[in-house]
Amino acid sequence: MSEKTILVTGGSGFIGSNLVRMLRQDEAFRVINLDKLTYAANPETLADLKNDDGYIFVQGDIGNRELVRWIFKQYHPVGVLNLAAESHVDRSIESPEDFVQTNIVAAYRLLDEALFYWRTLPDVEKKEFRFLHVSTDEVFGALGDDGFFTEETRYSPNSPYSASKAASDHFVRAYQHTYGLPTLITNCSNNYGPYQFPEKLIPMMIFNALRGELLPVYGDGSNVRDWIYVEDHCRAIMSVFEKGQVGETYVIGANSEQKNIDLVHTICNIMNELLPLDKNPGLNAKKINNYEDLIHFVTDRPGHDQRYAIDAKKMHNELGWEPEMSLEEGLRQTVRWYIENLDWVNQASGGKFDDWVNKNYAWRGAY
Repeated sequence: MSEKTILVTGGSGFIGSNLVRMLRQDEAFRVINLDKLTYAANPETLADLKNDDGYIFVQGDIGNRELVRWIFKQYHPVGVLNLAAESHVDRSIESPEDFVQTNIVAAYRLLDEALFYWRTLPDVEKKEFRFLHVSTDEVFGALGDDGFFTEETRYSPNSPYSASKAASDHFVRAYQHTYGLPTLITNCSNNYGPYQFPEKLIPMMIFNALRGELLPVYGDGSNVRDWIYVEDHCRAIMSVFEKGQVGETYVIGANSEQKNIDLVHTICNIMNELLPLDKNPGLNAKKINNYEDLIHFVTDRPGHDQRYAIDAKKMHNELGWEPEMSLEEGLRQTVRWYIENLDWVNQASGGKFDDWVNKNYAWRGAY
């Protein structure tokens, strides 16, 4: 095999599957995808690669030391892209221990096995090897009306999810500083695009609108997020992996801030255009004039950060990376994808999405 091999953890999830597909389309690397296949992962997302000799799927936990050590020995990767994580803030509030076990304990074990493997490599391969840890801008806490997160921003996590990711970031940094393991960290803003599990804001709005159900917006909808199209994030990850300086952190964003309520209105407008009410079989006889009539404000979640925003100058100045997709066009492509792939959404959730929402949200139900 002439292609270099890379280990992608969490490669059947939202960002991971888009990254794996990008790597195989470019045939840049042979990809080993290690994924536990929890509720938000779906092997069918990468079904188009099942006959690709350059793609190998391994079902398992990144915290399983024996399995991870076997993968390193068997496939001899030149690096690790660690995307395996529990990532939904609401779930972390409901069940923080799951986030501690996956995002801290299991991530530490993966890191430790990478160190063990790296130490066995010849000097030339040691210099080439990289461990890239994909994290979130939520580790920095919340911003006021002004300012941006940068690589120098102090950590101040405000949810069990962000606290668990902050802890794993610190372990990655410590392994580079203490043991010399060549690590990199990326902290990215909110992602959106195809193949995202419909518990996150954008796919939930689209999915619920398709079914004529309420569009829940926390509080007054004034919380601000900086959105990036998932393929732009994937390109950024590989820019850092291939050109980033060992031991450095890179924040990634597309300078696309939007209030949640404005984002939902935009999605509704795109839905009105791409799938008018009279063309949507999921609505039947619902008494609404447009999708915006489904918007429903709900009680805000505990500790809801007000604003995130990224200053990605370092990505541009040092690595030459820039986002390519505008928010308007990215949302349009995303809405179109969900309209055309509703079977994937139903299959991906497998009833688990509905079960969890019914348990945790009082607003559940048709308009």
